[in-house]
Amino acid sequence: MIFSEKLLVLRKSKGLTQEELAERLSVSRQAIAKWESGQAYPDISNLIGISEFFKVTIDHLVKDNDSCHTSLIPEEACSRSELRNFLVKAKCRTYAAKAAEEIPARPGSHDFRYEEGDFLYLDTYLGGECFMGEEAVWNKGIPVYGMNYCGRTMNPHFNGDFLKAALLAVPKEQPFRGPAFYQENAYLYSCKICGDMDWFQGNEEIYYNNLSVYECCFHGGKIK
Repeated sequence: MIFSEKLLVLRKSKGLTQEELAERLSVSRQAIAKWESGQAYPDISNLIGISEFFKVTIDHLVKDNDSCHTSLIPEEACSRSELRNFLVKAKCRTYAAKAAEEIPARPGSHDFRYEEGDFLYLDTYLGGECFMGEEAVWNKGIPVYGMNYCGRTMNPHFNGDFLKAALLAVPKEQPFRGPAFYQENAYLYSCKICGDMDWFQGNEEIYYNNLSVYECCFHGGKIK
């Protein structure tokens, strides 16, 4: 199957007219007609656009073969921006916001839940002065994100309200814990992160008058 035939099959598999596909790719209907008839061939930028729109590899598009199957790129359940936005909302409406806990899912666990549209966020942890827990997000019932964390308080000067205030300032670009730095009076919150939404790890600390009173390590990423 050559490129023109593949494009025709892909377009019809989406139930699109030539006009509709042209609008999605920001090209003219005449360009689509020429590509499908074999009179012209898209340039590299348009090939990339076709590949991303139909979730197929460029290699599959450009190589002539007799196979009718399409080499699909797994489609993400949700975009990174959607996940980031939801995580920020969920974190600012549960533990950090002093929201009421859910009925414990496990003996002695502390559980929080937030839902919006197709998204569901669950946060559950065990312990107090020494703790460990997990956050997870589902989209349309499919798990798409998870993070494990564990930490401890190391001094009576630890202030849980200060930690919650720092976590309310969660940055949208790295919506895992709190910001790089957050300070109120004698308390200083510090968070270091390596990685991105696909895979990350980090640690956060709280200091009181330069004395370390709290630490927490975390790691996670997108579930595929």
